[in-house]
Amino acid sequence: MKSRIISILSIGILLSLLFSCGTNSTEEKTTVDANTLRTEAVATYASSLTETRVAVPTASPTLTVEPTATPPLVTVTLETPPTVNTCYNLLYIEDITIPDNTQMKAGEVFIKTWLVQNIGGCAWKAGFTFQHVGGNAMRGSIVTLTEAIQTGSKRELSVQLVVPSGQNGLIQSSWRMADENGNFFGDTLSVNILVGSVTTPVPTNTP
Repeated sequence: MKSRIISILSIGILLSLLFSCGTNSTEEKTTVDANTLRTEAVATYASSLTETRVAVPTASPTLTVEPTATPPLVTVTLETPPTVNTCYNLLYIEDITIPDNTQMKAGEVFIKTWLVQNIGGCAWKAGFTFQHVGGNAMRGSIVTLTEAIQTGSKRELSVQLVVPSGQNGLIQSSWRMADENGNFFGDTLSVNILVGSVTTPVPTNTP
């Protein structure tokens, strides 16, 4: 009887120990599982923060440089001006025939004569020419000197002209002397004639 009681007590003590060990194991397991869950939760939150913070690229302005157009190189060739002998000069003195504003008819032939003087330091050589340089040529031809004109000498220069047809009013023709190289010098000589009826405008008084 006593041995049975001892056996029952022994069994009770063993069951108590087993139950106590199971409870501790369960608590430890529960504690471990809770810690694991917290760690995973923190890791997940940190991961979500990392995924949310996306670096926003900063756009920097791009400077576009337009190509500079290079202008084409222009080469200018300067012509050498003809050599003019400043020793030659001509002075207009007066009209010998056909004064300015002489009234004439279309088709009329006339000879215009000017009195001039060589006021340069050199003689005009034979072969110098008297040429039309402006206005209406009036069918005039080049006049060529047949003899030299010395410095200080006076000389009449004449040219045959024809009054143009189909023109009315003032008609002008200009002429100059030129050396053997065609370089003009001295005063310009002009003839000014009136053709047809020329009406002089009457001035009006403006109030």
